[in-house]
This record gives sequence, structure tokens and C-alpha cells, in this order.
Amino acid sequence: MIALLLNSGLGSRMGDETREHPKCMTRLNSEHTIISWQVKCLERIGVTEAVVTTGHLSDMLEEYLNALDTPIRFRFVHNPRYRETNYIYSVYLARELLAGRDVMSLHGDLVMHPAAVEKLAASPVSAVTVDTTLPLPEKDFKGRISGGLLREVGVNVFGADCVELQPAYCLRAAQTDRWLAEIGRFVEAGNDRVYAENAFNAAWEEIPICPLDVQGLLCAEIDNQEDRAAVCARFEKEITQDAGKEARR
Repeated sequence: MIALLLNSGLGSRMGDETREHPKCMTRLNSEHTIISWQVKCLERIGVTEAVVTTGHLSDMLEEYLNALDTPIRFRFVHNPRYRETNYIYSVYLARELLAGRDVMSLHGDLVMHPAAVEKLAASPVSAVTVDTTLPLPEKDFKGRISGGLLREVGVNVFGADCVELQPAYCLRAAQTDRWLAEIGRFVEAGNDRVYAENAFNAAWEEIPICPLDVQGLLCAEIDNQEDRAAVCARFEKEITQDAGKEARR
């Protein structure tokens, strides 16, 4: 399995902080940034190779990741049009490195409990994280589920058949290739300012993805400073303290 870490955005909703570093380098605590924690979680499931898309302050991010003490080998794909495109274009640029592979795809601002990452990686079929214990968010991704499969992802997706969804995907090779093909059609038609999920929505019947319910495990994006405060508090309570207790046993 190869990881895809999407980090080409500006992160402007974080305010002045992301003028100094990419959003994925936002600190969770004194030990970890968002992306260093993702790397640690990926190490736990045996990932040894990661494709990292870059944009804003790309040199800084490359230097930071290459300095981490990790067995993971990073391959960087820079999106020179990161200010005017969405991450669908970054995935398009990385397509040759992903084709024919099982892919664990994470947005660069996503913080997950290691147990959630392990559950996702262990899925025998392509899967995406959802949480049925949470209410539907107003402004974030939701997924429409039908017949046990994901059939639509979007911000403006509501209804009794919808669940809270975070864009952490474990895609088996066949679904990787079909989604990449649809992404290629979108981008080559000039539709490069939309979510990669728009391409999924256009071909969902040919890209079977099952919802994987994390049932309250930490799996949340940091879009702004309010999110950061909430996620860091949960990170301290649910991960840092638990790790300390485990180390003392």
C-alpha cells in the first residue's frame, strides 16, 4: 500500500499561522505536527512509501519531511497552480505514481486516532471513514449511503441516508484506477477547481467504496483555529494521555 498525503492548499482559514508554514505543519503538541502524526500512524500499518502533493511553501514541507526519523520514503509532486486549482488537480499530477496501487489517501489537515487508521487499512474492500455517532455537519463533507455503498460525497449533501464523513480513504487498486480515470476526464475538460469527490460522484456505481464507521474515534480535520483547539484537546485526552498510561504499565 502507498499513502497519498494531500498538502497543496493555502490553508488560509488558519489565519497568519499558515503564512509561516504549510497547514499540515500545524502543531498538535510539543512532539507532533499534523503531518508528523500522520506519518507515525502510517508507520504503524506498515506503509513505506508516500506520495505528498505540495503547493504553498513546498520547499519547507519537503525539508521537514525528509528530516523526520521514519522509514517512509517520500515522493513529492508539486502543484504549480495550487492557488487556482483544487486538490483534484494535485491528484491528477500524481496519477502515474498511484496507478495500479492500493492507496491510503489522507487530507493534510486530518488528525486520526491510530485505531481508526488501522481499521481503515484492514478493510478488505475500498472504504472511507464515517462516524454515525456524530450529527451531520453544516459546512463539511457528508456521505450518502445506499445499499451499503458510498454513492455521493459533498458539502451540500443532506438527508436521512447521509452520514458525517471525513476524507480518509483506503482504495484497492481497481477503485484507485477507476477514480483516477474519472479525475483525468474532469481535469482534461477544464474542471480542475472542484473536489476530487466530484469525479467520484460522477462514476460512483463503478467505484464501489464502503463506509467504515469509526464510532467516535478521533477523525477530524483542522480547518481553522477553533477546530485546532478542539482537535488538540481531544488529541491530548484520547491519544497522548493513553500513550503515557500504556508506557507506564
